[in-house]
Amino acid sequence: MKIVVANGTHEADFIIKKFKAEHQQLTVINSSKEFGEYISNSNHIPVLFGDPTKEYTLDDANIRDADVLIALSENDIDNYVTCITAKKLFGVKRVVCVVRNPKRVDLFKILGIDSVISSTYLLGESIKSESILESFIRTLSIENDKVVITEIQVESDFALASQQVREIHFPANINISCIFRDPDVIIAKGDTTIQPGDKLLVISTPNEQKSILDFIQLKAKKNEE
Repeated sequence: MKIVVANGTHEADFIIKKFKAEHQQLTVINSSKEFGEYISNSNHIPVLFGDPTKEYTLDDANIRDADVLIALSENDIDNYVTCITAKKLFGVKRVVCVVRNPKRVDLFKILGIDSVISSTYLLGESIKSESILESFIRTLSIENDKVVITEIQVESDFALASQQVREIHFPANINISCIFRDPDVIIAKGDTTIQPGDKLLVISTPNEQKSILDFIQLKAKKNEE
């Protein structure tokens, strides 16, 4: 499968690592020369420096007839332009667009974007449980809320801190996708040890998302006893 990743920072780095591990054919475009060099060095792949909203950049990247293009810019309109240009002018089969404004999800789909991802940030201070009050939580809703990705920062007093992934009995249908350990992105395996300060990317269904927080709260209380 030929996959194009356009712009983005650490989320792009995560996606690239994930697809590279699956031996997918990757084309990476980034308008930030600094972060493009980081992605290139971190993943040992070439990165084209350029603006993916421009037709000539996409042409230089040879994206024609790619299977998927994922646009990860922080600017919603830039992501839309990148996706629609790739789809209409270069025949990319499926385009995926990240939006910061959730009100644009339905609009972008009407305008021809195949998949639109909306992100919402939940402040740790709004969580009343003392065990996770200071944790940073981010949620991505994908494909009409069928799947959610929750990012949770591990505190030193969490019971799962310093444990291997295989030792943690997560609730059913919840899996750690990856771990952000600045500046690295780690693909979680059974023998991966979770460290304080790690940010866990946990995949679940919307109905089971609350159990992630309940689970962490329960473990933290046990750790305190």
